[in-house]
Amino acid sequence: MRAIQVAEYGGPEVLILKDLPDPQAGRGEVIVRAEAVDTIYLETQIRAGWGAMFGVTPPYVPGGAAAGTVVSAGPGVSASWRGRRVVAGAGTRGSYAELVRTGVDRLVPIPDGLGVREAAGLAHDGVTALGLIDGVGVKPGDRVLILGAAGGMGTLLVQLAHRLGAQVVGAARGADKLTLVRRLGADAVVDYAGDGWTDAVRGALGGLPVDVLLDGVGGKLGSDAFRLVADGGRVSSHGAASGDFATIDLHSAQLRGIRTFGIADVQFEAPQKVQLASKALTEAAEGWIRPVIAREYPLSSAAEAHRAMEARSIPGKALLIP
Repeated sequence: MRAIQVAEYGGPEVLILKDLPDPQAGRGEVIVRAEAVDTIYLETQIRAGWGAMFGVTPPYVPGGAAAGTVVSAGPGVSASWRGRRVVAGAGTRGSYAELVRTGVDRLVPIPDGLGVREAAGLAHDGVTALGLIDGVGVKPGDRVLILGAAGGMGTLLVQLAHRLGAQVVGAARGADKLTLVRRLGADAVVDYAGDGWTDAVRGALGGLPVDVLLDGVGGKLGSDAFRLVADGGRVSSHGAASGDFATIDLHSAQLRGIRTFGIADVQFEAPQKVQLASKALTEAAEGWIRPVIAREYPLSSAAEAHRAMEARSIPGKALLIP
């Protein structure tokens, strides 16, 4: 099979297309012929040197989810899985490939009415977005600020918070991304590319503080946004697209009654990942949410996809097509 392999940490150029042996399904496993492969920003950070933090060391095949068709099953797996459209997620590794091996307990059937590409676009971000919304407890009337609102997960968070009846302020960079965020249901949009963006958030909320901060960016932007949060509010600092997580004064948060959530709070066990993924696919099939798929790249162009993600030039998702 053809697959992308990383022989050493580095820039996008280390993503090399290789001919590797076809994987074989072991007990309780299946082989999925990938038709669309999910990409997330975290994979660029793992590739650049964060791998040890996540137990990933070269040489390795990147990727943690794909959608396609089950083509073979190992011992102990019902033959009924063969030929079914599925998402291989919930901890699957090595999905930047034509064939993906995964445990049957990590499969999520794709419902009728949903395309394989859309299913792949929800494999990671749908799980995390639903888990965040539930965990933080977004409710009707909440004033919600979403950083990185035009990203793969940010676009889903905007839709979910809007659907719950929250007042949503989406923060992103650039006019095109802001137009997208508003179209997805944000009540107001703010460009955080320049100075004064926090004042713009206050203005959009009529001078009132933020009840819920969903920070997928981190760094100084996340730290500045924390100052907008009301006493008794909730903050999720789950992203580090800026290169690091936001620095939050936990003592101050405690004194102000602010509940804080971090990346550890969205590291779900496999059964919960499958449950959340199934819910995300069902809601997408019913038209309640949709992944924003901005670009599709052939598998051989994985390096180009990583460059685009790192350059922040993609609103929504990029997929790899084997």
